[in-house]
Amino acid sequence: MMRIAVAALVLGLLAAPALAADTEGKITEVDPQAMTITLDDGSTYKLPAEIDMSAISDGVQVVLAYQENDKGERQITDMFLPE
Repeated sequence: MMRIAVAALVLGLLAAPALAADTEGKITEVDPQAMTITLDDGSTYKLPAEIDMSAISDGVQVVLAYQENDKGERQITDMFLPE
């Protein structure tokens, strides 16, 4: 009985989606080749393919929603540019 419960727990964890999170900061680097931005805290985030690169540049303040994948990459799911 215990094995079934443990197996169910492990399968549930493996099937769980990536955890969502959010952050904010100032962009310090934009890498159009790698499709990434780096914020002033040193964290790097992967941009979605459909993003308009002309809207972002160094020094822009952003609020990001992202998910971290199993490789540890932070994939942006939403970006807000406060005025």
